[in-house]
Amino acid sequence: MKREFAVIGLGRFGGSICQELSKEGMDVLAIDIDEDKVNEFKNVASHAVIADTTDEKVLKEIGIRNIDHVIVAIGDNIQASILTTLMLKELGIKKITVKAQNDYHEKVLRKIGADQVVHPERDMGKRIAHSIISNNILDHLELSDDHSIVEVKAGKKMSGRSLIDLDIRAQYGCNVVAIKKDKEINVSPMATVVIEEEDVLIVIGSDIDISRFEKNLVVDED
Repeated sequence: MKREFAVIGLGRFGGSICQELSKEGMDVLAIDIDEDKVNEFKNVASHAVIADTTDEKVLKEIGIRNIDHVIVAIGDNIQASILTTLMLKELGIKKITVKAQNDYHEKVLRKIGADQVVHPERDMGKRIAHSIISNNILDHLELSDDHSIVEVKAGKKMSGRSLIDLDIRAQYGCNVVAIKKDKEINVSPMATVVIEEEDVLIVIGSDIDISRFEKNLVVDED
């Protein structure tokens, strides 16, 4: 079943998360208190709504409890960020990722139950979007506008299969440049190497090819 995301706060950071998740084919509910910002994302996200997320009744009305993962990307209003996170936690949201303004804000967010706290000045939206699509996507580094290198953890779909079986280069146009098994790193692995669950693959390719590779082989169904 396709996972659903909500992005609260459609500024530069929240907007980039929303665009990347939508580009990756995810269902995204875009939320902001500003009507103009919501209108900007009506054709980007699956749904876009104007809402005050510090109001528990409003959160219930927009069906936030049906969302798997909520990203709170509220701008400079730290109070609204904290209240929203608190409400989401009380409503039983499975995973909450929150943008922090500073280290003090992060401490408060962690105390009230945020699962992941990010600092936009340190973490790019694209990188975070990939990491929240699946726990198996460990890192994402842009090499250029349309090429990247990713670090992914092998799950059930790859376990017990060799590189030649998976045929990643022919099927997806990506290259496996290294495999980490525990503390050992195998650079330029042979095609006969068998992948085991929890192995980490370093893969390089175009963003389009990497996206197909991630969807088909990396993202395990819940």
